[in-house]
Amino acid sequence: MLFPIVVHQAGESSYGVTVPDLPGCFSSGKTLDEAMASAHEAIEAHLELLAEAGADIPHAGTVQAYVARPDYAGGVWALANVDITPYLGKAEKINVTLPGRLLRRIDDVVGHNPRFKSRSGFLAEGALLLLERARHV
Repeated sequence: MLFPIVVHQAGESSYGVTVPDLPGCFSSGKTLDEAMASAHEAIEAHLELLAEAGADIPHAGTVQAYVARPDYAGGVWALANVDITPYLGKAEKINVTLPGRLLRRIDDVVGHNPRFKSRSGFLAEGALLLLERARHV
């Protein structure tokens, strides 16, 4: 999931990062690059705490939704790509029936793309994308 982050210069050699979709999620760094990298770790830690508490994982908004807010004025925007599947709960085995040609296409993509660790991972990511689209309809 792509989480918008905003980075502000906090001092001569310090940067602060805010994650608008995760209230209370902040990070910092001595350089702009370090601040952005630490944002990824902060998001993962925040999501882990939410998962441990049994709370829902918030949906990531868009930069456009936040850019005009005065508290983010003057910041540099970026997107932090975080895999949220580890925070969605324990894996459960299910039986799924798919057409053979579709299954072979999925297996071909999974076999040639290290981004997808397994057929299940591919299907889970596809389901998350469709759920996100459905939320905006």
